[in-house]
Amino acid sequence: MDEQKLETLRTWIAEAKRMVFFGGAGVSTESGIPDFRGTDGLYHQQFSDPPETVISHSYYLRKPETFYRFYRTRMLYPDARPNIVHEKLAQWEREGRLAAIVTQNIDGLHQMAGSRNVFELHGSVHRNTCQKCGATYDLAQFLTLGDVPVCPVCGGRVKPDVVLYEEPLEPLTIEGAVDAIRRADVLIVAGTSLTVYPAAAFLDDYMGSRLVLINKTPTPRDNIANLALHEKLGDVFSRL
Repeated sequence: MDEQKLETLRTWIAEAKRMVFFGGAGVSTESGIPDFRGTDGLYHQQFSDPPETVISHSYYLRKPETFYRFYRTRMLYPDARPNIVHEKLAQWEREGRLAAIVTQNIDGLHQMAGSRNVFELHGSVHRNTCQKCGATYDLAQFLTLGDVPVCPVCGGRVKPDVVLYEEPLEPLTIEGAVDAIRRADVLIVAGTSLTVYPAAAFLDDYMGSRLVLINKTPTPRDNIANLALHEKLGDVFSRL
């Protein structure tokens, strides 16, 4: 690991007052949740149809049984717990250094670690809503509602509050995330390949000069970073 880069990062974090962390699937891999494009990732697993197809809105409407089987077996990790990255971010928020987390993850591990100001761009598995009467269920309740989950109140179908392909991001979440990034004095972007839009374009809203990219492999945006580390997130964060 580049010690000089690590020391620069330590200094920027120590001086931060409005730091923002923008994270992707790589943040949760050390909690046992596979990423999407890695060797063991979701996109490399065998299933009846490609994952991008199965987790689309039209597929959810057309083949709910298959959709929910995929969702339960490949996207839910109810026993996962926060790792060093989640815990360190929560600590920085308590210390007044970190203003917000913007995450592409749906696992809720940031909140489990104690973070409060979290913008979940793609929703959360911990919120589930009946499409007929609007009744809401947490993850533990959702898991008791059947293979194709049915609302016990009205009999309607219960859908996870997760943004599927073909669905728009929630406007207020985008607004809050972009505002936080614009006001950040340090922006750490980590555990993401920066290939999913519109989320990847959020970097363009950062106005500062302390943009940090941490990812095991190079990203298409490394050229605009003020500091880039190609390391495992857990290795970096354990030394901060």
